[in-house]
Amino acid sequence: MRLTCPLCGTRDRREFYYYGDAAYLQRPTVEAPAEAWDNYLHLRDNPAGVTRDLWYHEAGCAQWLVVTRNTVTHEVSAVELVAERRP
Repeated sequence: MRLTCPLCGTRDRREFYYYGDAAYLQRPTVEAPAEAWDNYLHLRDNPAGVTRDLWYHEAGCAQWLVVTRNTVTHEVSAVELVAERRP
């Protein structure tokens, strides 16, 4: 699989570190109940189809990226910098 980094261009997947579901960026508040924190830290989906994942460009620009991809076809439809995302 190849990812197109917005800063470095097209690179092999081995330059990146996969972190997991991009929903990880929406962490619970400090006041959230223990169950919300448990779900956030320990429960992960493993969907077949389109996902939004968090990747780190470890062997490149050292930026965090949100990658939209299809886990069945391995097609990458979008790559965006976490730093440029709007909440």
